[in-house]
Amino acid sequence: MADEEFELDVDDLTRRMDGAMGALRTEFASLRTGRASGAMLEPIMVEAYGQRTPINQVGTVNVPEPRMVTINVWDKGMVGVVEKAIRESGLGINPQTNGTIIMLPIPELNEERRKELGRVAAQYAEHARVAVRNVRRDGMDQIKKAKSSISEDDAKYWESEVQDLTDKYIKAVDAALEAKQEEIMQV
Repeated sequence: MADEEFELDVDDLTRRMDGAMGALRTEFASLRTGRASGAMLEPIMVEAYGQRTPINQVGTVNVPEPRMVTINVWDKGMVGVVEKAIRESGLGINPQTNGTIIMLPIPELNEERRKELGRVAAQYAEHARVAVRNVRRDGMDQIKKAKSSISEDDAKYWESEVQDLTDKYIKAVDAALEAKQEEIMQV
């Protein structure tokens, strides 16, 4: 047994698991729940000035009311392009234009659409769990490679640390999913 001190980079594992949680939050924000949110427009790209551009780079996105999103398009010539991109986005929102302002009234969700969004949210959560487990596997692999140079007690300690971190993040994913599904199902 070598005297070499093995130190697992727990900060790196934590950062990578935080990344999985961040991606999950972004995916959840893009799900339309019947409540207005500027984040629901983030995935929509418009053809502007010869390239694909996010909506928030061609106008100001606001949420003036709980069931209304507005986009104040900076270039009057882009209004039609932005409106078309929203119609074709699959959000199920019918834009209404008033000059350079596009209003997006958020309709109530029907029960079938709520259940569908709940399933999509569950898929997003499962992807996050898989990402967290992949980070766990990487940590366990590092410990396994170091087993020849560390004591069995040290190996068990580090495995326990990685497992505790993994459990914490899996619980966080589950809690985020539960909160999102509650939000989706609220009438």
